[in-house]
Amino acid sequence: MKIALLGYGKMGQEIEKLAIKKGHEIFLIIDSIENWEKDGVLLAQADIAIDFTTPTSIVDNIYRCFEAGIPIVTGTTGWLDDLDKVRQDCLDRKKTLFFSPNFSVGVNLFFELNRCLADIMSKWSDYEISIEETHTIHKQDAPSGTAIVLANDIIRYSEKKDKWVKETVENPEELGIKSYRTDNVPGTHLVRYESVEDTIEIVHTAKSRRGFAMGALLAAEWVYGKTGFFEMKDLLSSQILINPK
Repeated sequence: MKIALLGYGKMGQEIEKLAIKKGHEIFLIIDSIENWEKDGVLLAQADIAIDFTTPTSIVDNIYRCFEAGIPIVTGTTGWLDDLDKVRQDCLDRKKTLFFSPNFSVGVNLFFELNRCLADIMSKWSDYEISIEETHTIHKQDAPSGTAIVLANDIIRYSEKKDKWVKETVENPEELGIKSYRTDNVPGTHLVRYESVEDTIEIVHTAKSRRGFAMGALLAAEWVYGKTGFFEMKDLLSSQILINPK
């Protein structure tokens, strides 16, 4: 495939290395407004775009790809307020968008484990639930998109929680998410159930960015030639790795 890389930070560079190793061509790299002005017209000649940019640029990039008539795969987070509209536009216009707040296969299996545990723990009212996430200081949004997915799935199954909040919990119906930013941390997510008697925790810790890059490239290979809005659960369920819910 001829890949357009939108964003050329550490994730973009990791994807570039893996894509070339797998025989794909990095046809276009856009990492600034100047790049768009100079090379944006070439976007339509790519087979697919992979985006890891910023919350302020991702929606524009998606619509640029829609206009160019090429699929886009993105792991950029921090734009969930626009997601419903973008998803509907994608479907109405018969375009192709693959979005995941986290492309790690391990994290997506962790999502499934979180759903199963939340379902089990919904029957036990003595446990207080909380989430913690730790990322590099360069991550712009907090809480992370991954933490929000974890929280929303817990809320779906728990009768105790009806919304998530950042940091400080003010009433029992709230699910708190604590965010930490430090150097050289690809990403750690922890879900904790704590009672007076004991604590139950599930944790996912990324060891490098390579797992995220591999998942994004796998998504690009899988979605190429398809039309619609897709997520990692669609890819993984097609490979019988999870049971979609």
